[in-house]
Amino acid sequence: MRRPYVFITRKLPDDIVAPLYDKYDVNMWPHEHLVVPRDVLLQEASRAEALITMLSDRIDEELLQQSVKLRVIANVAVGYDNIDIEAATKRGVIVCNTPDVLTETTADLTFALLLATARRLVEAAEFIKEGKWKSWSPLLLAGTDVHHKTIGIVGMGKIGQAVAHRAKGFHMRVLYYNRSRNIEAERALDATYCSFDELLEQADFVVCLAPLTNETYQLFNREAFMKMKRSAIFINAGRGAVVDEKALYDALIDQQIAAAGLDVFAEEPIREDHPLLQLPNVVALPHIGSATKETRYAMMQLCCRNVIAVLEGKEPYTPVKSQ
Repeated sequence: MRRPYVFITRKLPDDIVAPLYDKYDVNMWPHEHLVVPRDVLLQEASRAEALITMLSDRIDEELLQQSVKLRVIANVAVGYDNIDIEAATKRGVIVCNTPDVLTETTADLTFALLLATARRLVEAAEFIKEGKWKSWSPLLLAGTDVHHKTIGIVGMGKIGQAVAHRAKGFHMRVLYYNRSRNIEAERALDATYCSFDELLEQADFVVCLAPLTNETYQLFNREAFMKMKRSAIFINAGRGAVVDEKALYDALIDQQIAAAGLDVFAEEPIREDHPLLQLPNVVALPHIGSATKETRYAMMQLCCRNVIAVLEGKEPYTPVKSQ
């Protein structure tokens, strides 16, 4: 009997994919750090009944139209803006993501990025490595306090709530803006719901954890940065395209805001000569929000479990619902 064909778009650890090899014909792109070429992805998807994909893989109408055998796509991410959910749903293809397993890890990274930006840790590390530290001085690499400040969280989902929980440990006042109020979070975290403009005007740290949608595309534009305090620090650990990067660059150059910490960018990987990377008050990371071994293993394992469930005619564990 022919076994279902599964294509994995990036090299994953052998022990993770072993359960798939036991049941199916599996082909895995052999490179860990190279994106699978579009022509290879199209060819493999046309044969596959299941795909395990990364955020860098574009799963669109063109691909889905010729993937007549495809039954399930398991995306190794909580986000899924790389997948045309409507087109997949129309063809009966189940899309799965990896919620919950990365919440705490991503919140850790988000708050670490906030602290690193506020206290100028990257600048300080480079300063000492370059032999520039000659003596102690009162304002040498002086940053700004985090404790007892106001944090404004845009996107109060599970990761946003986890960040707010960490902020309370720093005695921070928590504001949030979301497409709908979260009364439970307000009670549990003493968080205050406010409008987007109110958040921008009041927050010392503006933290973006919003998903990428038509409504959030370049939500942080010139007008948004103009409304922020000149002392404000902007942190983005959500999606890069939620930010107009030219507007952010201008706001930093013009000292409209104080600094930015960025884990995501509109185009990834970001170019080495990108203007934002040339600024000393920008801390830039290569999209490592969920990058711990424990969490990445849990994400990959969940994808495999989703694939097995669907191919065995069972309900997937974490299906994405069509909007």
